[in-house]
Amino acid sequence: YADLQRTWKEGESMSAEEKASIEARALNVPTVLLEGCHTRIMEIKDFLPHCNANITSDAKVGIHQLAGAARAAYQTVLVNSPPDEEKMRLSKLLKEIRDLEDEILS
Repeated sequence: YADLQRTWKEGESMSAEEKASIEARALNVPTVLLEGCHTRIMEIKDFLPHCNANITSDAKVGIHQLAGAARAAYQTVLVNSPPDEEKMRLSKLLKEIRDLEDEILS
């Protein structure tokens, strides 16, 4: 975060290459978090049919917690102004998560 702040304060004095590198890293962190949450949610979904009935609700709570983390990461992604294609790709992941949440809540 300190490097990202530098781009705001010293943006004109740093090279375009350095600024772009810092901005790319700032975008990468929440992107990787969102992708990781999606992956783990899908792993839990695949596990549910084999899950001990006594812990099914715990597994579903894990999905909801990871979904919240994914949405928070997406909000951070948006602050970093990603390209439209990346926003669309990540929105699709969130939709898959949301659809699964709706399914397990019904």
